[in-house]
Amino acid sequence: MRRVALGLLARGWLLVLLVLLWELAARRAEDLYFPPPSRIVRAMRELWWSGPPSRLWLSDLAVDDFVPSLSHLLLGWAVAGAVGIAVGVGIGLSRVAFHVLDPVLQFGRAVPPPTLIPFFMVAFGLGTSMQLAAIVFGVVWPVLLNTADGVRSVEPLQLDTARVLGLGGVARLRYVVLPGAAPRIFAGLRVALGFALILMVIAELMGSGEGIGARLNAAEREFRPDHLWAGIVLLGAVGCVLNGLFLLVERRALAWHRGARRADT
Repeated sequence: MRRVALGLLARGWLLVLLVLLWELAARRAEDLYFPPPSRIVRAMRELWWSGPPSRLWLSDLAVDDFVPSLSHLLLGWAVAGAVGIAVGVGIGLSRVAFHVLDPVLQFGRAVPPPTLIPFFMVAFGLGTSMQLAAIVFGVVWPVLLNTADGVRSVEPLQLDTARVLGLGGVARLRYVVLPGAAPRIFAGLRVALGFALILMVIAELMGSGEGIGARLNAAEREFRPDHLWAGIVLLGAVGCVLNGLFLLVERRALAWHRGARRADT
């Protein structure tokens, strides 16, 4: 416990200091558009954490906002991850496919996803389909390209050894290619998770009547800067939690990889 407490103190002292400075500066400025953190926390409690203890203090508004936003985010990220890994493995295994498709992939990656949201609105209408399309298109690229690069970085000697040992194509893919490309695949998934949060908010801001982005729109219409900042802080907290959970999964999944690198050194 002492080690955990010291670790939290070493990692969190700067954040605490910045919040205190923010509180002092905001109170001194007395600006309606620059509320202090204490007022933002009260707004967050008023909006989302004023429910009964049996429901973890979540209010009805929290359920209405969190469920659609998080479901769209995670579903879009999962679909993009599955597609990106599958296509990336196929491209990475074929030298010809990689050289032919790489310019197209680089062009697709360079297109800013928010610029296509009006097209998605016309093609899919307002609602879940449009939001998922925007998220999937925007986050598939880091997974796909990292997977392809990871597959291409697998040592040819390992593949030749697997062939000599009699491993078929599926077995080589399972036991040699995917484990060798796993660090880059997880790196792409982690980047994609951050992009998914951003695109979820943008899609909800532009065409949704529910979710955290819609709550930000409501705060702007009602001229409630404290509610607007509450949504911004909430999104930052959601991003930190999702990133932390993903890192835990990544460390457990790639523990063998770190152990192998230590053994090599």
